[in-house]
Amino acid sequence: MRDAVIVEAVRTPIGKGKPGGALSAVHPVELLAHTLRALVTRSGIDPALVDDVIGGCVDQVGEQAMNTTRYAWLAAGLPESVPATTVDRQCGSSQQAVHFAAQGVIAGAYDLVVACGIESMSRVPMWSNVPPGADPFSAAIAARYPGGPVPQGISAELIAAAWSVSREAMDAFACDSHAKAAQARAAGLFEAELAPVATPAGIVTADESVRPGTTPEILAGLRPAFTDPGQAERFPQIDWSVTAGNSSPINDGASAVLITSSGTAARLGLRPLARLHSFAVTGSDPLLMLTGVIPATEKVLRRAGLSLAEIDLFEVNEAFASVVLAWQQETGADPAKVNVHGGAIALGHPLGASGTRLMTTLVHAMRERGARYALQTMCEAGGLANATVLEALD
Repeated sequence: MRDAVIVEAVRTPIGKGKPGGALSAVHPVELLAHTLRALVTRSGIDPALVDDVIGGCVDQVGEQAMNTTRYAWLAAGLPESVPATTVDRQCGSSQQAVHFAAQGVIAGAYDLVVACGIESMSRVPMWSNVPPGADPFSAAIAARYPGGPVPQGISAELIAAAWSVSREAMDAFACDSHAKAAQARAAGLFEAELAPVATPAGIVTADESVRPGTTPEILAGLRPAFTDPGQAERFPQIDWSVTAGNSSPINDGASAVLITSSGTAARLGLRPLARLHSFAVTGSDPLLMLTGVIPATEKVLRRAGLSLAEIDLFEVNEAFASVVLAWQQETGADPAKVNVHGGAIALGHPLGASGTRLMTTLVHAMRERGARYALQTMCEAGGLANATVLEALD
């Protein structure tokens, strides 16, 4: 049976997703193009051998419309003969791109494929793809879920209430994320995965949202970010403890991984970083929305035939601190194994790029720490989650 392995993984530094952010002057097509060029250059492959390029992007509108992945490949000066497509599974879009790519390799439909992701939230703000007055859900959804869907911040508050996650615990988690990211950066642990980006203001070499001096006292001074009188009446259990400090920021970034089979890797002289061992995707309550990481973790471990104790490293996307803390309560995972180089609260969350950003960081952390098995999972809008188990091959 064929397998699927990652042979290269690269990402840009992550910029603040607002005007004046480190990457805000770079068109999203060109930002992803830069990442794709770096992936091809570092791997040394003939890009004409790539069978497909599968990219994740959430707000596919404006400068991110018209199949951004295809135009990024062309903007990179890479062969016109290579096709590309852009997928949307919300925050897990590029993790889903990895799944599609790996499944294609295992099935024999691909020999060499790129999975990648892009989001420029400074240039294409969140919800840009929903015009004012438009209803992306429909009356049928409002009927099934009285009161209608809620914003993700409200879901994060509901999770904090349901799992009794305190404001203090969330702020402490956020501080740890910044501390771990700062320590990893100081130790040079991101250098192998980063592709610095040239901008009109200079070369961007580091993630912009990491705040090494973050303390619980600083975070305690922040006001709740999602206070809403109508939602307070609908959900009286909420105590309004989710803030900008214990949530992921808004960001710009791109990332990419190169996937092939062990046989093709050997033939091309490529060294696998990790084998894509098992995959899972789940649906969950679309009001809580962000809890899908819990059943997704259980499902992928079952498919992998592994126990939680056999996993050496976890990457759980830090959309909100409450999500990861609820996941830890339910799974019993060792916090010392989770997001060891910091997570999205510190490094940033450029939506469509985050799946392959987490995977890029994870495969490099596996090699640095000698991990055999690693698990990545991401919560996604609408009550969805992806989970992936990786296995080291040497």
